[in-house]
Amino acid sequence: RDFCLSRGLGDVYKRQLLDANEKSRPITLRANTLKTRRIDLIKALTERGVHVEPIPWTKVGLQVFSSRVPVGATPEYLAGHYMLQSASSMTAVIALDPKPGERILDMASAPGGKATFIAQLMKNKGFLIANDVNPKRIAALTANLHRLGVTNCIVSNLDGRKLPERMKGFDRVLLDAPCSGSGIVSRDPQVKVKKSRQDLQSLSAIQKELILAAIDCTKSSKSKSGFIVYSTCSILVEENEDVIQYALTKRNVKLVDTGLGDFGVKGYVHSGKRRFHPKMALTRRYYPHVYNMDGFFVAKLQTVNTAKGEVKESIPKPISESEDVSRKRIREAKPKDPNGPKTKRPKMNSNPKVTVQLITRSELKNSKPSRKKLKKAKK
Repeated sequence: RDFCLSRGLGDVYKRQLLDANEKSRPITLRANTLKTRRIDLIKALTERGVHVEPIPWTKVGLQVFSSRVPVGATPEYLAGHYMLQSASSMTAVIALDPKPGERILDMASAPGGKATFIAQLMKNKGFLIANDVNPKRIAALTANLHRLGVTNCIVSNLDGRKLPERMKGFDRVLLDAPCSGSGIVSRDPQVKVKKSRQDLQSLSAIQKELILAAIDCTKSSKSKSGFIVYSTCSILVEENEDVIQYALTKRNVKLVDTGLGDFGVKGYVHSGKRRFHPKMALTRRYYPHVYNMDGFFVAKLQTVNTAKGEVKESIPKPISESEDVSRKRIREAKPKDPNGPKTKRPKMNSNPKVTVQLITRSELKNSKPSRKKLKKAKK
């Protein structure tokens, strides 16, 4: 609700968003092309009583409409033919666009949905680092990598902010940053009461540190530049556009097209009194009431090599409250539009008429009071 009010959204939009958060999202899964094809997986699941249909905007996604058996316990699932994964999280890997033979880093990869998707698109060729700071989640990450047949991945348990000290020179880096989870309220209703304003500020600070580390890990040479994809399961500006704006000011990077086309709502170029880079419209937002999937944000950055002759784009500064007040005063002090209504002013006579009256000497004497009269007036 606070998000809708701060963005000036209408009552209808606010009601739709809040209502969508109270409804569960459809179950989606991703076909693992390292072991099967999507069309073969549809046939196998249909025979087991699982009604699935392809997701139109991705080549590997499937939506489950009904099932007579547990989707997470079928022989196909145990054999690694598919991964249970939210549809919105697939957009981050599609934007990353990994290629076979590249060096790629997934900074916060557990439980492995995105990491296994990256390896799938790499066709198990190249080098993939799947990192996560939480040691308790490493077991689930490793299990999913083995189950889906990933062979080109190394798992690490490091703080993402310290990764540039250990490894650099990656072709692509994916940062699915830890966030407030404001886009997955339907899955975790406690988000509405657990997260405070202080939590949001601390998360934003961590996200800014992580995105700078992700950029520092990315390749930036004369011959080739690297790509960074930043994503969150949040719809708040403080965790999305603010973080990207911070990265643009602190590092030599630029926003590029995500490759998702028209699928998704454009990112905010301005929000309230804050304004962002004009290319922030290249980022993509996903809302539960618009696309019937978890709220999500995706942005894609490319490193800029200043030695190669590339010029870093100018970044508009955000407007502070004091600056906004001073601008209003200047606007009020400016003269009105000359084409607007004009007020009537008194006309100045450039050639005034001067009248001269000639007086004789005798008349002048008579007009002056005598000395006797002046003495009597003084007494």
